[in-house]
Amino acid sequence: MKNSRRKFLQQTTLATAGLGLSGSLLANPFSGYQSFGTKDKINFGLIGCKGMGWSNMQAHLKLPNLTCVALADIDQRVLDERTKNVKDITGKAPKQYKDYRQMLENKDIDAVIIGTPDHWHCLNLVHALQAGKHVYVEKPLANSIEECNTMLKAAKKYNKIVQVGQWQRSGTHYDDAINYVKSGKLGNIRLVKCWAYIGWKDRLPHKPDSTPPPGVDYKMWLGPAPERPFNENRFHFTFRWFWDYAGGLMTDWGVHEIDIALYAMNAKAPKSVLASGGKLAYPNDAAETPDTLQTVYEFENFNLLWEHAVGIDGGNYGRNEGIAFIGNNGTLVVNRDDWEIIPEGDNIDGKFVPKVEEIALQKPEGNALEKHAANFVEAITTNDCSKLNCGIETGSIAAINAHMGNIAYKTGKKLYWDSENESFDDDEANNLLKANYHNGWELPKI
Repeated sequence: MKNSRRKFLQQTTLATAGLGLSGSLLANPFSGYQSFGTKDKINFGLIGCKGMGWSNMQAHLKLPNLTCVALADIDQRVLDERTKNVKDITGKAPKQYKDYRQMLENKDIDAVIIGTPDHWHCLNLVHALQAGKHVYVEKPLANSIEECNTMLKAAKKYNKIVQVGQWQRSGTHYDDAINYVKSGKLGNIRLVKCWAYIGWKDRLPHKPDSTPPPGVDYKMWLGPAPERPFNENRFHFTFRWFWDYAGGLMTDWGVHEIDIALYAMNAKAPKSVLASGGKLAYPNDAAETPDTLQTVYEFENFNLLWEHAVGIDGGNYGRNEGIAFIGNNGTLVVNRDDWEIIPEGDNIDGKFVPKVEEIALQKPEGNALEKHAANFVEAITTNDCSKLNCGIETGSIAAINAHMGNIAYKTGKKLYWDSENESFDDDEANNLLKANYHNGWELPKI
C-alpha cells in the first residue's frame, strides 16, 4: 500500500454524499463455494475482534487456504484473547495492532473483516478500500444515511469486493421462501410484517462514569463520536443502545428482516415512513434507543410494518423474530428456524377449501453464516462481485430503510421521501440524514 497513515487522515475530508438508493440492489442467490489452489491463499485481517467480528472470523477460518494474519482492536485484553484463539485454530499467532490504520499498511493482507461498532464502519471500510483490501463489513452498513452513500461511492471507486454481514441472504430456506413469494402464489400481498421480540434484553442499569479499563485506547474507541467520559454501558456490546454509536434494535435486527422483505417484494425506497414507540418497557433505565417501536413504511403497492419489543419473546405467529408476507391467498412466514405457508380459504358446504396449498415447516440446510463467508471468498477468488449474496448496494438498502425508521421516530412525524431529490419533505428529518463527526475525524471525501 502506497498510502501512509498520515495520508489516510488527509484523505478523510468532509464529503457532500448523495442520498440516493441507486445501483444494482438485488444480490444473486448463493451459488456455492468453489475451492481454489494453494497459490491463491488469502490472508485476512480483523478490525474489531469481539462479538460478531470474531464470529465472522471463525466462519472464514473454516474455509481452505485462508488464514488470519493480523488483528486490530482498541482493547489489549481482547487482542490477547483473540491472538490465542487464532493460534489455537491455525497454529500461528497473528500480528497485533491497536490502530487499524497501521494494520492496513500490511501488504500481506488481502481482505479484512470489520466488526467494530456501527459508528466506525464508514471510516474502517473506506480506509480498507483505499489500502486495496477486500472487505467483509458487519451490519448495519453504517450509522447514518450519509455514511451509507459515502461507502457506496468508495466501493465503486476502488473496485474491490465488499460483502455486508446480513448473512440471512445465504440461508437456503430464505432463498426458497423468497422464490415462493416471487412466484405469485400468495396472490396480492398488501402487507409485510417484520419483527424482533427480544426476551433476553432486560433493563440497562445506570452506571457511573469511570476510567477506561487498562489496555483500552478509549480515545480511539470514540473516534468520530462525540467526546464524553468513559461509561461501561456505552462500551462492549451495549453500545448499540446509544444513538452516538448505533440505532438500537431498528438497525441491529431490523436490517436483517427488512432486507429479506424488500428483496422478496422487489422494493427499494418507501414513499413515506412513520414510527411510534419509546422506552415503554424500561422508561428509567440507561438506554437511549426505544425498547418498543412500530414503524410503517408505505411502498407503491403494499405496506411494510417493522416492530420490536425488548423483554418479550412472544412475537407474531409464535416466533420471536421473522417476516410474514400476507397475501390474499395465504401467508408465508419465515425466520431463522423455518418457513411455512398458512393458506386462506373458503367455507364450501361446511368444509374449508384452501386457496393455496398448505406447506408445513421447512427447515434450513447448513450454517448460513459459514455459507456467507464462503460466498465472500468465492467472489474474491473469481473477482466477481455479482456473485455476492449481500453486496454493498444490498446492504445499503436495508440500512437506509432502517435509518429512515429511526428518523421518523425521532421527529415524531409522517415523512415523505422524494426519490428524485433524495430527501424528505421536512428540514428536521433531512438534518438527521447527515453524519456528524467529532474529535478531528471527518467523513471521507470520495
